Amino acid sequence: MQILSEQTCISCSSRSKSVTDEIITELKPQIPEWGIIIQDGERRLQRTYLFSNFQKALAFTQLVGEAAEIEGHHPSLLTEWGKVTATWWTHAIKGLHRNDFIMAAKSDHIYTKYI
Repeated sequence: MQILSEQTCISCSSRSKSVTDEIITELKPQIPEWGIIIQDGERRLQRTYLFSNFQKALAFTQLVGEAAEIEGHHPSLLTEWGKVTATWWTHAIKGLHRNDFIMAAKSDHIYTKYI
């Protein structure tokens, strides 16, 4: 199995397909702390990261933002004192794409390595 955090996002359009339940079952073990939520009728990946202060939460937000810019795939990030809630989904398909799992894994990698 390929390591998600080492993969690169691919270009996505409204004609791209959402991941199937089978693919979700295959990919989810690599991002065990992430939940799948339904918001506005769309599946999304979501995780809240905890920090000891606002400065660390803000630094993490910046690093995830930089990774998002590199990959051309952007999350919703809510930065608060001591925590950041990250939500990944693919707007073009109104659901989950492999790119979302890749970026969730990259977010986890940033959290464990740099913060």
